[in-house]
Amino acid sequence: MKTTRITALAAIGLVAGLSLTACGNDSGKDTSAKDSSASSAPTESASSSASSASSSSGGGSGSGGSTGGQSASSSGGSGKAGSGSTGGGTTTSGKVTFCRTADLAIDAVDASPDKTSGRIDVTMVNRGSTTCSATGFPGVDIKDADHTSSPVDRGPAQPRITVLKPGAAAVFDIAYDIDSSGKSLTSPTYILVTPPNETHTVDLKWPAGAKPVKGSYVGVQVYPTHNK
Repeated sequence: MKTTRITALAAIGLVAGLSLTACGNDSGKDTSAKDSSASSAPTESASSSASSASSSSGGGSGSGGSTGGQSASSSGGSGKAGSGSTGGGTTTSGKVTFCRTADLAIDAVDASPDKTSGRIDVTMVNRGSTTCSATGFPGVDIKDADHTSSPVDRGPAQPRITVLKPGAAAVFDIAYDIDSSGKSLTSPTYILVTPPNETHTVDLKWPAGAKPVKGSYVGVQVYPTHNK
């Protein structure tokens, strides 16, 4: 009886032990799974947060760059237009007006440098009360004894800024080849002068002592004004 009871108790103990072991293993698996889940959840959450933050930060930076670019472009455009417009306006309002024919005392003299090169200097004195500009090419025609007028071509030169204060003078030259044959085909009597940027003309007598013009008036040239 004792042996049977001991054997039965031993069997019950073994079964109980196995049952406890099984429960312990299941609990361990549960805990491990839970720990694994708990461990991976923060990681995934952190990863997701980092990814989201990175994406959000990148998008913000991109948007900011674009906005900044537009702002800079707009500012530059506005500054350019504003500055250019203002500068233009100031320059325009600050310009000196052109000299009027009525305010100029004009005369012509022979200034031939040698026996082959003819030159006539035409001087214009500002007798007005304000400063004016005589910059540019004057209009010139030569009137002949036969009552015909021939326009004079411009010489190869660039105009120089010529500003005249009251009482100041500007000069321009009329150049031609001298005819020394004694058989000149021309007989100039007047020089018709229209100051630069003007429409009113003055008639000047052909200077006394000026040498004959070679050939026709085709070779005569006028040069731009400059300060005397």
